[in-house]
Amino acid sequence: MSECKVIAIANQKGGVGKTTTTFNLGVALQNQGKKVLVVDADPQGDLTTYMGYSENELKTTMANLMESVIYDAQLDTNKAILHSDEGIDLIPSDLDLSATEAMLVNAMSREFTIRNVLNNVKENYDYILIDCMPSLGMLTINALACSDKIIVPVQDHFLAAKGMGHLLKTVSRVKRTINPKLEVGGILLTLVNKRTNLSKETINDLKENYGRAIKLYNSQIPLAVKTAESTSRGKSIFKYDKNSKVAIAYENFAKEVLADDRERQKNGTSKDVVR
Repeated sequence: MSECKVIAIANQKGGVGKTTTTFNLGVALQNQGKKVLVVDADPQGDLTTYMGYSENELKTTMANLMESVIYDAQLDTNKAILHSDEGIDLIPSDLDLSATEAMLVNAMSREFTIRNVLNNVKENYDYILIDCMPSLGMLTINALACSDKIIVPVQDHFLAAKGMGHLLKTVSRVKRTINPKLEVGGILLTLVNKRTNLSKETINDLKENYGRAIKLYNSQIPLAVKTAESTSRGKSIFKYDKNSKVAIAYENFAKEVLADDRERQKNGTSKDVVR
């Protein structure tokens, strides 16, 4: 198994497809022969729900694991891992994670809590994908502190670039002070409506503002009813309708992510610039 790559899926704006991307990218990477763990780092627990788990089923969650680190108690990350019937694993979350985030304020080495949770299972996976909450609080900082790169889903919208500057400043600060290996993998355009010219305008806006610093992935995730339907049924788009445009888009995106990682490994350097 190759060295595990940890990817944070993050944007402080909600409703841009972070959770959908985390789950479906995870399954798409698994379909490419990779061993994948997805991590729900959002107290709302949307990823956990999306994958078909209810709060009543959860015996050990991300909150429990992080509190074990905070209080220097015995840590067994494997106790929390759920094995999905779609071939990927999950560390679930629930609302208790909000209280855990508050505990981080006075915790020792607080930025590295999630990293410590994941360290003893990284060797079992090719990829770990972290679904971040829609804010730049301590949980997101933790996710960035243990990640190799960040992927930013951005909705096909005329305000798509709004807030990106603040996110990139946070990434730059984390890279400078906490995690020197952190890179910006790129921007993934989501909820794209091909029937309008908006996607072209959004791409041009993003290129104009960030094109020199950040890659825009060629893959674009289309707006589709089937995505919402798959979410409500607790299935990935591949299990719900593997021939849909959304499934094909996520398959292509996974291949693009894998190709980028091969290129980075070959060159040994990153093309990304974070200012």
